[in-house]
Amino acid sequence: MDVRRLGRLPYDEAWSLQNRLAEARRAGLVPDTLILLEHPHTYTIGRSGTRDHVFLNEAEMAALGITCLDVDRGGDVTYHGPGQLVGYPILDLGPKPDVGLYLRNLEGCLIDVLGAFGIDAGRLSGYTGVWIGDRKIAAIGIKVSQGVTTHGFALNVSTDLSLFTHILACGIPDKGVTSMALELGAAPPMVAVEEAIIARFSDRFVLPGTPAAHVA
Repeated sequence: MDVRRLGRLPYDEAWSLQNRLAEARRAGLVPDTLILLEHPHTYTIGRSGTRDHVFLNEAEMAALGITCLDVDRGGDVTYHGPGQLVGYPILDLGPKPDVGLYLRNLEGCLIDVLGAFGIDAGRLSGYTGVWIGDRKIAAIGIKVSQGVTTHGFALNVSTDLSLFTHILACGIPDKGVTSMALELGAAPPMVAVEEAIIARFSDRFVLPGTPAAHVA
């Protein structure tokens, strides 16, 4: 698997890169790839979302340096920004992809990573993502086209959580958000979180183009 650690990159540039890599993966020109990066302040609205779930107008967002984009992943509205580790797996899941298994393994990878830092996180029945009680610490929104994945996960490491107050995050009115920094009292180094993601991702996705068979 190819791992690309890109630092901070505007959302639209990363989206374009994902699409190019997905086309190349379908053509067999590149191996399965994991992109790890951060974004500048960005709100994205997924396929089931609505602009009504962003509570700022264009001028207010511009004043805060926030970009707002409609995107083709699943899910509703979310925030991306500095201090949040975003992962975009470009994986070939085969001709009959088990999307549910793929989602559970993404969640499981992040649960394993958080556990390695002493954070007891898990799933919440009826919702995607990774949770600590009723507070989401990692969001997941994906797209699978012709068996190849794009989009992925966003893990709050030292994220400014106040930016979530301007949206109805993930379209969920009665749940909160949290971060590794909030749970631990201080954020671990981003490079350490990246290394943990890479190690646990390899555990979960052990065969080229095929998600691991287990879910924990």
